[in-house]
Amino acid sequence: MKNPIKFIAFCFAIFLTACTSVEVKPVSDASLLRNVCIEKNPRVTVPGFLEALQDGFANHDIKTKVISAGKYDSCDAILTYTALRSWDLKPYLSHAELRLNTPDGRRLGHAIYHLDGGGGFDLSKFSGVREKMFPVIDQLLGGKPATQQQQH
Repeated sequence: MKNPIKFIAFCFAIFLTACTSVEVKPVSDASLLRNVCIEKNPRVTVPGFLEALQDGFANHDIKTKVISAGKYDSCDAILTYTALRSWDLKPYLSHAELRLNTPDGRRLGHAIYHLDGGGGFDLSKFSGVREKMFPVIDQLLGGKPATQQQQH
């Protein structure tokens, strides 16, 4: 090895870097979604997660209402979700899954957000729920929020 200092610096940079993986199967036509029911998951304890989902859909001019399981009247689609948080210096969102189905159970789209390796020393792992989930919701719904589309 000709330059061990560069190699050590490279290894250290890899160690500090955390990867976020996002896997999305977008909805084929989000314009058909006007009213999405979000099935409340009482097991999710990530502060602000449900509100971020509601606001993320509102950014696409899609109305949401939070429902209990099985109360699917007047829903174009049902969003179910799970979210996990991890702890370092403070809690942070480390994993989330969104599943968008028709009321009869047909899958319209899904999205998975995962912070690989718990985020390592990358301080962006402490970003807020909105900063993490809005881009995922945008991909799920097939593009930019309506507010950004109107500006261009």
